[in-house]
Amino acid sequence: MRSVTILEVSPRDGLQNEKVAFSTAQKLALIDRAIAAGARRIEAASFVHPGKVPQMADAEAVVAALPDRADVQYIGLALNKRGYLRALATREGNRRGVDQAGFVACATDTFGARNQGQSADDSVREGLEILRLARRDGLSAQVTISVAFGCPFEGEVPADRVIDMARRLAEGGPAEIALADTIGVAVPPQVTELVGRLKDAVPHVPVRVHFHDTRHTGVANAWAAYQAGAEVIDASMAGLGGCPFAPNATGNVATEDVVYMLERAGVATGMDLPALIEGAAWLEGILGRKAPGAVSHAGGFPVPAA
Repeated sequence: MRSVTILEVSPRDGLQNEKVAFSTAQKLALIDRAIAAGARRIEAASFVHPGKVPQMADAEAVVAALPDRADVQYIGLALNKRGYLRALATREGNRRGVDQAGFVACATDTFGARNQGQSADDSVREGLEILRLARRDGLSAQVTISVAFGCPFEGEVPADRVIDMARRLAEGGPAEIALADTIGVAVPPQVTELVGRLKDAVPHVPVRVHFHDTRHTGVANAWAAYQAGAEVIDASMAGLGGCPFAPNATGNVATEDVVYMLERAGVATGMDLPALIEGAAWLEGILGRKAPGAVSHAGGFPVPAA
């Protein structure tokens, strides 16, 4: 069986909706734990207006202090050109900065207006402009299509619309295109169909998937995506996460849950499950509550001998 890459999103998507404010030092400690657990792609920060997402107000400070690891790719999210230019500025002088810029295109007008003040078509145009700028600036860039499986405001999202957006975005030469179940409504057959159609539509572009576990279908959807050919799966340690602009959207699928499922199925992830479980417990200590991840509480299997 082939391997799959886990993209650790806890420092950005995992924390952005948390009421407990994480310090810059705590975010860097989380990134250190993710690296120690085997993560080699990490969504480190997002360059958004601090008034809208206060947890990301220290994005530049976090990026400036990232461990200088040649084997780790750090991703900075930008929702518009202004955010992209902030991400690019982290690379000025002799600084490493972010290694890749991420952009989000919204599959529906209503969610786009709430999330980033853009219609669906506007978000595609903005995405293509950011991809153009990234090519000019020598920076890798990728795109995520949010609410690809369902919208909290418009309901069902036609697969044809998502695939059409992906085709248009692929013209900009992204490093990958991700399908995001932003509110956790997808089910495995839907994932199988949409990932398969995306791979057929843009066979030259790697496919990434991003699942929220709102209705406890996240792990099943991750498996369906893997079987359909997705190369990268987003996940968040302890199952943290949520979107400030999507009602009732709970956390991302837990990294430890996805890794347990994949590794037990014989799929290599390069991740250390005990280290992920320890990281989830550390996060719970800061949050002062139980986190959503299941394997962090149940433990791995087989259980080590006492």
